[in-house]
Amino acid sequence: MSDDILQRDHRTLRGKILYTSKKPDRMDQERGREWFHVDVHSDGKRTITAHCEIDDRPSVMRDITYSIDEDWYPMDCFVRLSVDDKFMGSGWFRFGPDFAECETNTSLDGRVTQRMETHGRLKTFQHHAIACDSWHMRLFDLSKPGGVQSIDEMLLSSPDHRGATGPMLFRIGFGVETVGEENITVAAGNFDSYHFRFVSSPGLPEAHPPYDIWCTNDGDFTFLRGDIGGYMQTFYELVEFERDVK
Repeated sequence: MSDDILQRDHRTLRGKILYTSKKPDRMDQERGREWFHVDVHSDGKRTITAHCEIDDRPSVMRDITYSIDEDWYPMDCFVRLSVDDKFMGSGWFRFGPDFAECETNTSLDGRVTQRMETHGRLKTFQHHAIACDSWHMRLFDLSKPGGVQSIDEMLLSSPDHRGATGPMLFRIGFGVETVGEENITVAAGNFDSYHFRFVSSPGLPEAHPPYDIWCTNDGDFTFLRGDIGGYMQTFYELVEFERDVK
């Protein structure tokens, strides 16, 4: 049989991120994990699916499917959320040229329809999969190193730091600075990386502690490592990684 009937124009990235505690009484205790799968299509669009688990009571389980276009602008997202091992909510989000909208069903609010106007195309969306925390970093202008750069509009599926509410639309901004390029080793291997730091998140009900993120510098912004201090004292590390080529 001829191979002409086969088509594989995309490439795939797969991995696992481990969540551990850095609190003195729980040092290096595993507190959660996340598996992700990214398909990058030949036209530059990409879709990630991720399954996220947080074991800290009340436990959180989240499944997301999120797509962005060739310029990394959000297209659509599905989120399904369980808290305390019970259904919390599910929702579908769509992003247009100057708006975001969602249809959700939650255990607290029932069926909810939302629409928010945005300042042109929404630049980035946060659905609380750790694998996509580093995707926001593509917005940092590396030609202007030094100092804090502010993104005035990001939408969330939940304002809770664990993403344990909703899902519903919530608007914030954030400030980020670059620390520099570094070669780092994580459990999944050795990588050349960018090191960034979230330093502010205006609009959140509770201030988020500073958050250091390392991601690949190859244009995929693959999450490698994350350190959060303050009251959270948690650590995220890429422990498994593979990539398929076309």
